[in-house]
Amino acid sequence: MPSTPRPLRRLGFLTIGLFDGADPGRGHESTLEIIELGERLGFDSAWVRHRHLQYGISSPVAVLAAASQRTSRIELGTAVIPLGWENPLRLAEDLATVDLLSGGRLNPGVSVGPPMHYEQVKEALYPDTADAEDFSYERVRRLLDFVRGKAATDFSGVEGFEVFSDVVQPHSAGLGQRLWYGGGSLGSARWAGEHGMNFLTSSVVRATEPDGPYDFAEIQLSHIREFRAHHPDGEAARVSQGLVVIPTDSATPEQRARYEAYAAKRLPRTTAPQGPGRLLFAPDIVGTSAEIAERLHAHAAFREVDEVAFALPFTFEHEDYVQILTDMATHLGPALGRPAATA
Repeated sequence: MPSTPRPLRRLGFLTIGLFDGADPGRGHESTLEIIELGERLGFDSAWVRHRHLQYGISSPVAVLAAASQRTSRIELGTAVIPLGWENPLRLAEDLATVDLLSGGRLNPGVSVGPPMHYEQVKEALYPDTADAEDFSYERVRRLLDFVRGKAATDFSGVEGFEVFSDVVQPHSAGLGQRLWYGGGSLGSARWAGEHGMNFLTSSVVRATEPDGPYDFAEIQLSHIREFRAHHPDGEAARVSQGLVVIPTDSATPEQRARYEAYAAKRLPRTTAPQGPGRLLFAPDIVGTSAEIAERLHAHAAFREVDEVAFALPFTFEHEDYVQILTDMATHLGPALGRPAATA
């Protein structure tokens, strides 16, 4: 039987932070302005995607450091940092630093696996160790240990005039409980739960069954339940869902037409698993907030969560994001049970 929908408790959004290669500063400034707007509109969290060798945010920790100095309340997250590109010890230092600068508002989301197009980038990324690098969950475990204060070395103490610590410095108490794993499979959901992480679900899951029909919501629901079944907090374990939703309450006719065309162009990929990874995509949801709320309340996985980080479409203009975020905060959030905040 379907569960009773949980009232929406935390409203967030996710942006890719696209920029023009000829003027990257303007794109980054637009991202910061959108995060500032999110805070004014009363969003609980703002998340940034992570892209390497593309025209999107390649250094989300640095961007969120800047955002932390231009905001005071909104939580700041990464969705997600692919750890195949990172040294866990160095990343732990950066995350703790930004968490302290933000006053404890950082929510780092991570994932594992080889970097995208690894054969083309491995000589630049790991020229001496490319074939020995471990891209398994072990890389996450190392990050968790460093962030949570486990020793990184067997040496500490005073050497001359310098004092050394055996744990990563700075240490930010509480950050270890705000680490998220971005997963799209039963295995990743189980691992995240067993290791006491929070769980980020998105508009992509892995379809492991060889034959259809494929129901995205039911697959995602199985991941959420697997995660909570293995998490120490059980049903209270935090899960955030990140579907693409585009409310049109205050959109112009031109905007609505463009949004509907965007969703229609992406719809064919939702009918069957894509590529060797058998990735199944959720349809983008375009419509009034009332229409979107009706569809979400019927979504099996959405009914199991009380946190969202709705994904902003990749290629829209700054003014489009302003309209979408405003409608999310003032119309969609309340339609999902979360009171509107005063801007």
